[in-house]
Amino acid sequence: MTDLPGDHPLPHPQLVSQTPLIHTVRKGDVLYRHHRADKDPVYFGTSGDNRFDDPDCPAGHSFGVLYAGEDPQCCFIESCGATTGVPAVSGTYLDARRMATLELTEDLRFIDLFTAGGLTRIGADGRLFTGSYKIAQQWSRALRAHPAKPDGIRYPSRHDHTRVAYAIYSRPASTFKVDSLGSLMAPANRPLLNEILTLYTVELL
Repeated sequence: MTDLPGDHPLPHPQLVSQTPLIHTVRKGDVLYRHHRADKDPVYFGTSGDNRFDDPDCPAGHSFGVLYAGEDPQCCFIESCGATTGVPAVSGTYLDARRMATLELTEDLRFIDLFTAGGLTRIGADGRLFTGSYKIAQQWSRALRAHPAKPDGIRYPSRHDHTRVAYAIYSRPASTFKVDSLGSLMAPANRPLLNEILTLYTVELL
């Protein structure tokens, strides 16, 4: 996916009549979260600091967003991916976070911006994943209001476009059956951590 110059356009009036590509994650399927230890794994953020948050956050927001990944690798690179300098992560940082699985208790439907054709169907391009958060947030609100009634957005991870990330709009916590895997620094998780560090050539400090 090639980054294009300039800012992505704002949502256009024709969006409401376009037919987005829909991807359904089925009941019993598992998503992953790499979350702060002091936050619940099922946490719908309203800070306005993240890409697909409600643009009216933090004041006056109408929905929160939970960010998840299709696999632990996506969760790691989304939460720990370096944007400049030598990629590295500290054990202290990892110890302050937990990896969790979220097993779905019902089907969820996502506007699919990962699969080929998903972006063109809604008149968008890859700058939604790499450009201005403020513009991406406007698109998130417009997509949430789309007649397709999506439960969220399926999109490529910014730091690894081969990995699938999810932005899930506010819904009951009972949608997910949660199991904590603990810190990636835990002995039981070190094989997974070592695999991820090797994959992304990230140094453990």
